[in-house]
Amino acid sequence: MVDSVRLDELNWLEFAARVAAGAPVLLPLGSTEQHGPHLPLNVDVTLPTGVCERVAKEVGGLVAPTLAYGCKSMPRSGGGEHFPGTLSLDAHTFALIIRDVIRNLGRQGVRRLVLVNGHYENMGPSIEGLDLGMRELRRDGIYDMEVMRLEYWDFAQRATLDTLFPDGFPGIDLEHASLLETSLMLMLRPDLVEMEKVPDDGPATFPPYDKFPLPEDFGLPHSGVLAVATGSTAEKGELLMDDYVTRISEAIRKEFRL
Repeated sequence: MVDSVRLDELNWLEFAARVAAGAPVLLPLGSTEQHGPHLPLNVDVTLPTGVCERVAKEVGGLVAPTLAYGCKSMPRSGGGEHFPGTLSLDAHTFALIIRDVIRNLGRQGVRRLVLVNGHYENMGPSIEGLDLGMRELRRDGIYDMEVMRLEYWDFAQRATLDTLFPDGFPGIDLEHASLLETSLMLMLRPDLVEMEKVPDDGPATFPPYDKFPLPEDFGLPHSGVLAVATGSTAEKGELLMDDYVTRISEAIRKEFRL
């Protein structure tokens, strides 16, 4: 038998056996999106996948293939669609993909599912997709599937954030390509991080509203880094990852009675 938490690395017999034994399935929700000049376009794929793989080992779960395309990037949280390499889905399309995956997993016997979001703009559409998927399963007579949906970054402890940001945490919406994500990438994929290219044109100074089309003077740093990535380290990434894995695992055990 293959020793892996990755669903797509098992054969179908191994997958069926794990599901029959009650293994929870974690589905990472990512995006392909600009993350400044120092980080790759796959940050929102790498980070939730890394969290899910570590959590799955803790709770006896499986990790489904990560959704690598996310809902449209917005200037005030992701930089925006005008950055080359940002490849996005319409919210409706993204929700329907979530619906279809949930429907397939449910019909194949999965009864414990966790959607782990790694891209800010996926929040609302993932809720819609979850609702649609559960509706379809109920129409098929499947009423016993349980689903959790979460953003991994919500599981950082306040004390950890106070340690990382002694002058005050700027807020998760401005942490795009900044200290949190850069530190986590240094921990998970240092080969993809170019710290010598960290910009100094932030932080962003957005007004409290969106504007279409995007004005040139909207407060978005040219680099696409919304706060400050200077000072990022793999050690800081380890602190964050420890929080995420410990607290998400605890929540899964509680909700699924593991």
